[in-house]
Amino acid sequence: MKTRKLLFSISLLVLLVLVFQTDATAQCAMCTATAETSNDAGSSAAHGLNKGVMYLFLTPYIIIGTIAYFWRRSVKKAQQS
Repeated sequence: MKTRKLLFSISLLVLLVLVFQTDATAQCAMCTATAETSNDAGSSAAHGLNKGVMYLFLTPYIIIGTIAYFWRRSVKKAQQS
């Protein structure tokens, strides 16, 4: 029961963050200017910059998700035996 409550709380928190999110401009001024200039000129540098940002953004979540999966699996095995 306690696990369900924790899972519900985390799910609710994630849902609230997703619903009430705001746009963020967390690039430095130099990166923003380069991306806008190259995008206007028809270059794909802005596209590459966006892919790099997404790679850096998703990597920690993938690692934490993998650790959580194996942790949860080991807890389930321990409870079954």
